[in-house]
Amino acid sequence: MKKMTIQEDLKEKGLKSTKHRMAILDILVKKDHPISAEQIFFEIQEMDVAINLSTVYRNLEVLVEKSMVTKLTLSGDNRSVYEYNRMVHRHYLICLGCKKILAIEHCPIKKYEQQIESETDYKIVGHKLDLYGYCPECREK
Repeated sequence: MKKMTIQEDLKEKGLKSTKHRMAILDILVKKDHPISAEQIFFEIQEMDVAINLSTVYRNLEVLVEKSMVTKLTLSGDNRSVYEYNRMVHRHYLICLGCKKILAIEHCPIKKYEQQIESETDYKIVGHKLDLYGYCPECREK
């Protein structure tokens, strides 16, 4: 199966390929962890693309609605972070000090989920697991 380009994915989702959407998606595709709208805004400004923070938020919400971007809301924090939807199931380690986010590549509760299904006769369709703590750098401070 051929891998779709970002432009093709936008077109398939019924979205126009605007310079702002392309800049946002370009940044997210290159990241291996979720980032905030503010971080995206600053990186776009470094690319010499004129954009408002409200435009970043509006575009992110459209991309989330079309399942091109995943929005994660951090517990105990009023901010959300975003990542390009690579259609991969992931969990995260989140530092309570610096707010750094690290993806956990494997699902540690898949077998437990299957056990709960068999015990309860529920059909589980998803779960969310975020682990909070302090990264090595924050622990040294």
